[in-house]
Formats: sequence, structure tokens, C-alpha cells
Amino acid sequence: MTKKLDGKVALITGSGRGIGRSIAMKLAADGARLVINDLDADPAQETVEAIKAMGG
Repeated sequence: MTKKLDGKVALITGSGRGIGRSIAMKLAADGARLVINDLDADPAQETVEAIKAMGG
């Protein structure tokens, strides 16, 4: 079964925490490839690791 965003790429600014992180997680769950961006590297990396853990 394909996900509705397979083959799409999204750039989410501020994706290390809060609303940006929630949006990144939802888009990843729907199959999008993501560019994770945040002013702080540590929260951004945590988002990357969370997405990888769910198969993204």
C-alpha cells in the first residue's frame, strides 16, 4: 500500500520542536521525504532520530 505523500519532499522549518516537529512527524508518517531544519541542532537531530525509528 502506498502512502499519499510517497515521492514528495517537504522542507519544514523549526521542525526540532513544537508544531514544526508535529508536522514533520505527520508528513513522514504519510510517506514524505523531509528536510529537517531548526536553529538548534540537538532538537533537529532528535526529530530525525524519531522519524528514523518509525521507518522514515
